[in-house]
Amino acid sequence: MTRILTIEDDAVTAREIVAELSSHGLEVDWVDNGREGLERAVSGNYDLITLDRMLPELDGLAIVTTLRTMGVSTPILMISALSDVDERVRGLRAGGDDYLTKPFATDEMAARVEVLLRRQNTVTAQATTLRVADLELNLISHEASRDGQLLMLLPTEYKLLEFLMRNTGQILSRMMIFEEVWGYHFDPGTNLIDVHIGRLRKKIDPPGNVPLIRTVRGSGYVIAEPV
Repeated sequence: MTRILTIEDDAVTAREIVAELSSHGLEVDWVDNGREGLERAVSGNYDLITLDRMLPELDGLAIVTTLRTMGVSTPILMISALSDVDERVRGLRAGGDDYLTKPFATDEMAARVEVLLRRQNTVTAQATTLRVADLELNLISHEASRDGQLLMLLPTEYKLLEFLMRNTGQILSRMMIFEEVWGYHFDPGTNLIDVHIGRLRKKIDPPGNVPLIRTVRGSGYVIAEPV
């Protein structure tokens, strides 16, 4: 379940946030002070944070600045009674992803949360999955599939495919492939690369599929969308 951290010292506002987001199927934890809020946020166990600007012990601006400095990229919806433009700009520049002014409609707050969650999911998917046509490579599970069918790759085949897909459309020389995948200087007398490309092709481009891996005579290999 998607987990939200709400850092808000006003109990009435906090209960409204918790009730609204819970009605959307989200799990919400509430903290009423900045210091504990920062400790919870640093844990990295949350999908999004709603953060009050003015808090006891540690204010919201200090929290978002600290989180971004520490490399915590959790989306943050800043909520504040301070409505001037400069304050909004200050919050967003510090690392907030959106800024909502009090008083606010709870349905608008929930809509903004949903937008930030969708945006984060898209970024995460892009960061962990490589795609060329119907070929997908999951960088987390180290699994490859084509047209939804799982491909059984050996470790070296996976490294070779990842290098090709990270450079989609770019011709990669044998030397570039050799040094990236095998990690030592290229021996022009070996056919190691050709053998592994051949094995990979049998799995990636079997009969009946449009070939994705192409040989560029005299230059190397390239993986690209079908022409």
